[in-house]
Amino acid sequence: MRKVVLVTGASSGIGLALCKRLLVEDDELHLCLACRNMSKAEAVHATLLASHPTAEVTTVQVDVSNLQSVFRASSELKQRFQRLDFVYLNAGVMPNPQLNIRALFSGLFSRKVIHMFSTAEGLLTQDDKITADGLQEVFATNVFGHFILIRELEPLLCHSDNPSQLIWTSSRNAKKSLFSLEDFQHSKGQEPYGSSKYATDLLNVALNRNFNQRGLYSSVVCPGIVLTNLTYGILPPFIWTLLMPIIWLLRFFANAFTLTPYNGTEVLVWLFHQKPESLNPLTKYLSATTGFGSNYIMTQKMDLDEDTAEKFYQNLLELEKHVRVTIQKTDNQ
Repeated sequence: MRKVVLVTGASSGIGLALCKRLLVEDDELHLCLACRNMSKAEAVHATLLASHPTAEVTTVQVDVSNLQSVFRASSELKQRFQRLDFVYLNAGVMPNPQLNIRALFSGLFSRKVIHMFSTAEGLLTQDDKITADGLQEVFATNVFGHFILIRELEPLLCHSDNPSQLIWTSSRNAKKSLFSLEDFQHSKGQEPYGSSKYATDLLNVALNRNFNQRGLYSSVVCPGIVLTNLTYGILPPFIWTLLMPIIWLLRFFANAFTLTPYNGTEVLVWLFHQKPESLNPLTKYLSATTGFGSNYIMTQKMDLDEDTAEKFYQNLLELEKHVRVTIQKTDNQ
């Protein structure tokens, strides 16, 4: 029986590279591309089928920042499939990232220069905005939209006889200091991306705690520093041209510089082959690349506790109740 794999954000960057690599691993997959832009999705669909004609590749339209879109996509997926074996929760956003020039130059002449470039800690701030559902956009896209998707797809994911896996794209920049239970949407801060990735780590732990016995397992990964449209938008093109020799040199000192989407997906493909029961729910799995371009997997113990993870999970359940009532009222008007 074909394994069924759902990938959000599959039309570019890490998501696209992952789809290509998964079909190399198993060209008899049923691969479902969950994308916001359907014209891009259809182009990717055609390309993948051209290179892997025995695979089954389908598409579904979903914008994880829009809850109505998530509900529609979930309903469509439940009509199509009996189960999902893997869900790669990869779609994400970092809106209008701005470089902290002062932090950059002070870091360049400190002992933390490698750490600074490897994690982008303190370097980037973002201007968040409010979605049509009244949520912070980064939180809605990177965390809550995916959470609702999982909740809606529980019938396809919870089978104790044959476990399903959730695999979240997190970050080395998921910092405890950026997150607060009192402001878990990060409406008062300037680094919503890092906060949302720490929230992802917390949710991962809570999902394992609540769903492992029902046959659903969750893992978080970091693809490393990958040059995609997301990262290229941070600086003007000429700055990237100047920085590239330095970045390539840094690879010999920091294994986080995976740089290409192909390298960044190393850990996501590795997890495709692991038994979920053997994985540690408190561990983040990282893609790493040597200075000469060889890929390998690293692990990192996450800086969190299970009580905070459970409290955050309960907060999400309360928010879910609220948004469902709000959407129902809107539909009835």
